[in-house]
Amino acid sequence: MADPHVTLPPDGESPRSPHGRGPSHTALPDADTGGGRRPAVLICMAVVAVLLFVGFSALGTWQVQRRAWKLDLIARVEQRVHAPAQPAPGPQRWPAMTADSDEYRHVSLTGRYDYGKETLTQASTELGSGYWVITPLLRDDGTTVLINRGFVPGDQRGGIEHPEAAARDGVTVTGLLRISEPGGGFLRHNDPAGNRWYSRDVQAIAAARGLSDTAPYFVDAQAPAVNANAQAARGAAPDTWPRAGMTVIAFHNSHLVYAITWYALALMVAGAAFYTVREERRRQRTRRP
Repeated sequence: MADPHVTLPPDGESPRSPHGRGPSHTALPDADTGGGRRPAVLICMAVVAVLLFVGFSALGTWQVQRRAWKLDLIARVEQRVHAPAQPAPGPQRWPAMTADSDEYRHVSLTGRYDYGKETLTQASTELGSGYWVITPLLRDDGTTVLINRGFVPGDQRGGIEHPEAAARDGVTVTGLLRISEPGGGFLRHNDPAGNRWYSRDVQAIAAARGLSDTAPYFVDAQAPAVNANAQAARGAAPDTWPRAGMTVIAFHNSHLVYAITWYALALMVAGAAFYTVREERRRQRTRRP
């Protein structure tokens, strides 16, 4: 049954509404809006851009601060290494010792070597792979300090020298204080039961060798001074092992590169945001009649 309120037009004409206001279909918005983005999308993009810019800038600033700390550390270590040797820290200082305040300090100490409890730990040096020779030094106050007497190649471990005088009469050792290296090396753990050592872990070595009152650090012995006449007298004499004075002091310092990278990323985000805003304004101008 036909709607009594709708007047059917002649063929070919559009039906009109009952109030005579033109065709009864609903007008659809123009699909061509000039390609502009919705405000919600622009707001989300702005928030993400701000967060990224702030985050990258903060990381860059943090790397600048880390670089300043690292340069200060290097300067302090250089000062310690070249300072006159001081007595090695005694038991009263042990609890307060840290790597930042004490590592690479130039120290000296006197005692008697206990060769019977010597330990070889794996080493990789400019002379190749081999072992560090770690020998306990028994001090007159009853404490023990582990001394890294130097490097020996793997095929020369049977030729390690053990001067009797250093065990009988005592010896004064001068070198660099080092902090214990617990655990082991990269992907390899120390195995005290199998006598396989991949790091200079003072506590573990002391426990395995039955040493008491052992300092929480070890000392890298420095190479003895040899004058020109003594060197000439030795001539082509065979190398003696262990070889002391092979401590490598190097700090990884790439903080400036990291800082530049983070700041560059922050600038890229800012540039992308500027480009997006400019393009959006251009689209808005294009849409205007």
